[in-house]
Amino acid sequence: MQRLGKNLGGYFGEQINIQNILLEAETAARQHGWTSETFHADGELRWFALKRVAPGSTRRVYISTGIHGDEPAGPLATLELLHENKWPDHDEIVLLPCLNPVGFTNNQRENGQRIDLNRDYLQPQSPEIRAHVAWLEKQAAFDVCLCLHEDWESHGFYVYELNPDGKPSLAEAMVAAVAKVCPIDPSAIIEGREAQGGIIRPNLDPTTRPLWPESFWLLQHKTRLSYTLEAPSDFPLQTRVKALVTGVKAALA
Repeated sequence: MQRLGKNLGGYFGEQINIQNILLEAETAARQHGWTSETFHADGELRWFALKRVAPGSTRRVYISTGIHGDEPAGPLATLELLHENKWPDHDEIVLLPCLNPVGFTNNQRENGQRIDLNRDYLQPQSPEIRAHVAWLEKQAAFDVCLCLHEDWESHGFYVYELNPDGKPSLAEAMVAAVAKVCPIDPSAIIEGREAQGGIIRPNLDPTTRPLWPESFWLLQHKTRLSYTLEAPSDFPLQTRVKALVTGVKAALA
């Protein structure tokens, strides 16, 4: 499978109608017994969390996506997962299907004030992330967090692992599963960081990160195991969606 060659200096691929997708996602979730909680609103746009409570649940899983408005595969992947509704029996799932609906509406990576929301978690300036953090602070800890993204420069799928306590890794299982549906980025350096077989295990010292992404805030406050899944934006949209869906399923399996 070859790159499409569309993304020259930025993302120039498919766009989505985020309001329609979020409506469909919330409807599908409620049909399967999930609850929905709105934690922020701006005009007609809502930021909400979907929750699946499993009787006797033994693991709490957090899944988020849509923090960059030029990464449509994540919201579509969560929609597919909600329609399938094939979750492990004993998992409690908390799913945020879009953290930046304004970005999707404006067809831009950032929010309406041109803030990159995934660099705004240490001292939040945007109302969206202030609301998200306030909501997160009320939540119990998560056993694992999965943040779904895309990378317009990538040569294939890859994953960041934040695992400071050396827990059993889920990264290799994700990469192995995704390799069946999407190329894996073989680069030794990805986004300026050392990578091996599509897996990046970055420096976790908070003093080295003046701009915190969502995953870093989660690691400091709500989990000790966090993964950022990156689909390659220069491949067909359905391939990217399948990569993220497959990665989530592999992690939860």
